[in-house]
Amino acid sequence: MSIPCLGAHMSISGGMTRAIERAVSVEATALQVFVKSSNQWAARPFGAGEAEDYRRASRDARLDRHTLAHASYLINLASPDDALWKKSGRALAEELARCTALDIPWLVVHPGAHVGSGVDAGIDRVVTASKAALDEAGATGAGILFETTAGQGSTLGARFEDLGRLVAGVARKSRVGICFDTCHVLAAGYEFRNPESYAATMKALDEAVGLDRLKAFHLNDSKGDLGSRLDRHEHIGKGKVGLTAFGMILKDTRFSDLPMILETPKDEDLAEDRMNLGVLRSLAAA
Repeated sequence: MSIPCLGAHMSISGGMTRAIERAVSVEATALQVFVKSSNQWAARPFGAGEAEDYRRASRDARLDRHTLAHASYLINLASPDDALWKKSGRALAEELARCTALDIPWLVVHPGAHVGSGVDAGIDRVVTASKAALDEAGATGAGILFETTAGQGSTLGARFEDLGRLVAGVARKSRVGICFDTCHVLAAGYEFRNPESYAATMKALDEAVGLDRLKAFHLNDSKGDLGSRLDRHEHIGKGKVGLTAFGMILKDTRFSDLPMILETPKDEDLAEDRMNLGVLRSLAAA
């Protein structure tokens, strides 16, 4: 059996191409990056030749088809506060444009928090902002992947039905999908740690969203157990998700060409990434 496209979120410290160098150093075949500072609204313009250099390095490393970007954590597309909502929409459009310049096909976005305005109002806000940002990005630009969430507070995206409403509302078949985060899905209350529950959860996702809209995975073990609503990532096999569940995902041929990204704790030497990727490769090959 072929090994799926496995990688990790890599720092862009030192320049965008440094993320590719870091991915290559751990023998990754997939990659996730930020396209700007994740905790600031302002984005430094790309320097002369910077985007071109990144595109070339990405192609040379054969990572271009399996690279994701992750949107800034400041963005809240569901916010009932008009000023924050408009600022979030502008930031989303800018990040999509930066993805397009870098030839990164997908931008992973947290759906956001409705902050008491209600699920329906929050979904409407996310759909409106996302459609506007995609329109601004152009017909052939990068697309949006709504990430499954753990369900803490008033955040959207913990229920597959909510994700289905977001995808259907945005209604850009080739430009919108979802990213399945294993830690978040377990924490949100979906069991998938044995063959029967795995099949049932994937069936529920297919019915609510459509497996054809599943474009990427975040492979993270979880410090919290089923339904804990705790968004705390753990090393592969060291948390409550466990090795069996990861093995089923890795061997599911429906997902064999999707990028599967680690967001597990690590230091600058990337030793933890090497360890976790090694575990995942062993599970895929078993």
